[in-house]
Amino acid sequence: MASKNKKYSLFNKLLYFINSIAATILLFSYFLAYISPKTVPVFSIVSLAVPLLIITNLLFLIYWLLKLKKHAIISGLILLIGWIFFPPFLKFSEKNTARNNDVKVMSYNVRMFNVYKWIKQDSVDQKIFRFIKEKDPEILAIQEYYNAKKNKINYPYSYIVTKSKKKKFGLAIYSKFKIINKGSLNFKQSANNAIFIDIVKEKDTIRVYNLHLQSLKINPHKENFGQKNSEKLIARLKNGFIKQASQVETFLAHEKKWKGKKVICGDFNNTAFSWVYRQISKNKKDAFEEAGIGFGKSFNYFFPMRIDFILTDKKTQIHNFKTYTPKYSDHFPIMSRINFE
Repeated sequence: MASKNKKYSLFNKLLYFINSIAATILLFSYFLAYISPKTVPVFSIVSLAVPLLIITNLLFLIYWLLKLKKHAIISGLILLIGWIFFPPFLKFSEKNTARNNDVKVMSYNVRMFNVYKWIKQDSVDQKIFRFIKEKDPEILAIQEYYNAKKNKINYPYSYIVTKSKKKKFGLAIYSKFKIINKGSLNFKQSANNAIFIDIVKEKDTIRVYNLHLQSLKINPHKENFGQKNSEKLIARLKNGFIKQASQVETFLAHEKKWKGKKVICGDFNNTAFSWVYRQISKNKKDAFEEAGIGFGKSFNYFFPMRIDFILTDKKTQIHNFKTYTPKYSDHFPIMSRINFE
């Protein structure tokens, strides 16, 4: 009996040691939202893993509580800090109201409509078109757009920017409201970009941004984590985070000049716990935080990652937010009902 108790005690000591490491890394990751990736880019890699760290600490918390151990304090305290001071990882209640003059805004990274057959299904592009038609958003922001003649997205107004005439991929914004101004930020040395349109709704002029920040190109099915490949992966991620930081600075300088109502849609390629998100979301409402429920998972990964966002200015009312789960891309579409009055 003593031997069993000793083994059990050693197991708990080892578990608590691992718990302490996971809790410390999570606490450290909270501070990364205040540090530009340009300062120490390798640390920004941790911000991507915050959702996984939260889940890990939550499991430790539950384990120690079931065992009636005071060891639960360390994870419990750090999770509480995150709950109070940072965007919610999990929402338990949703807002679901509607007004006749609400505007449905959808953001969707369509992964080039599966032109390269990543998804082994027939007619994925047609399924995406049907899905969009069924949900019928008044404003539709698409990332990783692919400009092909068979695209069947019919809106009275649109703005499409591809990387070049030969490279047919880029960004698109479709609108049921008249577009009176438009432009592209043309990120340097990147296949990613940000575009905007100004639309007129009754007496309001509203700016709509569509952002696609630097892709990190993480694919868990293709990565080989040997030493040499891991070094290449880390170098690639560091470079990606530095580019993201520069792109955010470019966007914020442009956005600062607009004083009216606005909506920011996009794939930020980073989580709500990152410096990138914190900078862009300042003085704005996050549609998921205001009206969503659950994890808000928008990227099809093995743990919940919310990297696609719909943000508005503080005065705009957000009445509803949904994440849809058709597997036509590596991202899930998100849509919100918002009101500008």
